[in-house]
Amino acid sequence: MVTTTALPSGIKSYEQVIATPKAASTGASQQDFLKLFTTQLQNQNPLDPTKNEAFVAQLAQFSQLEATTNMASQLTSFVSSMTGDRMLNGAALIGKKVAVDGAPVLMSGGQPVQGVIALPAGAEGMRLEIFDSQGTLVRQQIAGAQTPGEVTLTWDGKDSVGSAVADGKYTFKATITSGGVTSNPAVTTLATVRSVSQVDAASPLMLQVDGGLSVALSAVKRIGS
Repeated sequence: MVTTTALPSGIKSYEQVIATPKAASTGASQQDFLKLFTTQLQNQNPLDPTKNEAFVAQLAQFSQLEATTNMASQLTSFVSSMTGDRMLNGAALIGKKVAVDGAPVLMSGGQPVQGVIALPAGAEGMRLEIFDSQGTLVRQQIAGAQTPGEVTLTWDGKDSVGSAVADGKYTFKATITSGGVTSNPAVTTLATVRSVSQVDAASPLMLQVDGGLSVALSAVKRIGS
C-alpha cells in the first residue's frame, strides 16, 4: 500500500476513488483519475516512497479503467448504428402485407378476404363471426369438425342475408370446441404495413398496419408482397 502525507483539502487519494462505487456514477473522467494519481505521487512520504509493485498495480488499474471506458463507448456507438439499421430494414416492409393475430381486414370492392386459425389439437366444432367497425355482427359461419393444423377461412364479403357489405374494416372472431372446452383462438389475417416506429434502442420495432393496429415485428408470422 502507498503511504502518503496529507493531501490538499478536497482531494482524495487514488485508492479512495477506486474503492468508491460512486466514482463512475458521478462522471469522473480518465483525466480526473490521472490527476489524482499524479497528485498522490507528488505528495508521497519521501521516507517511504511508492514501491515499484504498487506503482505498477495502480497503472494496471488505470489501464483497465481506460479499456472499460473505451469498450462502453464502442458499445454505445454500435447500439446506435444498429438502431438506424433496424429502422431502415423496417422501412422496407412499408406497403407489404404481414400476417398478424387479431388485425382487422379491409373489405374493398367485394373481394374475398381470408383468415387463418391454428388448431394444433383440431376441434369438434367451430363458429366464425364477422363484425364491422362498429362492432355489429354482419355474418356468422358454422363449421363442423376440424383436423389438427391450420384452417383457412374465406369470407366473400356478404352479410347474413347474402347482400354485399360496404367497404371498410371488419374483424373476425372464432369460437371452437376442443376436448369439451370452448375457447376463442386468434385469427391471423393479412394487413398492410403503413409505417414503422421505435421509441429507443432497447424498444422493439413496431409496425403500424391497416386498422390502426400496432404490432411488434417479432409478432409477425408471415410477410407477403
